[in-house]
Amino acid sequence: MKPRRARAKALSRDALVRAVRRAQQRGEEVVFTNGCFDLLHLGHVRSLEQARSLGDRLLVALNSDASVRRLKGPERPLVPARQRMEVVAALECVDWVTSFGADTPLALIRAVRPDVLAKGGDWALGEIVGREDVERWGGRVVRLREVPGMRTTALLDRARSPKRRAGPKRRKA
Repeated sequence: MKPRRARAKALSRDALVRAVRRAQQRGEEVVFTNGCFDLLHLGHVRSLEQARSLGDRLLVALNSDASVRRLKGPERPLVPARQRMEVVAALECVDWVTSFGADTPLALIRAVRPDVLAKGGDWALGEIVGREDVERWGGRVVRLREVPGMRTTALLDRARSPKRRAGPKRRKA
């Protein structure tokens, strides 16, 4: 089977709703997860792989640039939304990528009506946006495992720190 180009996985809201409906009509279970994915790291990869294992298709919704700025501050995102979407879409476990401009993906969750809502384990079950809606229509909500020490903010803080560890010292020849 020929692999799909990453950009082909990035869908508008309307196209995404149609794709999800077709998949669900075929009996496929659709998993929804979301986040900023500003600096893709091992924690993201493992969470996305775990989310994909919960169903047949994985939809990843990314916060728009304006949404990331409101949530994380004026210096973020480091990477523009279109680039973040393409990088996330390039992962084999991801079927579809979209973005949303609100502070939460609630309207998108309600439009898509996923079978599974997956969110990072750092979120308490009661704090997961869309949980009540997904459970109301018979879906399930899953908290994903955390990878200790793998948080974008922590990685950025470490990179910005003047005390950051340098790589191995080179010997003079």
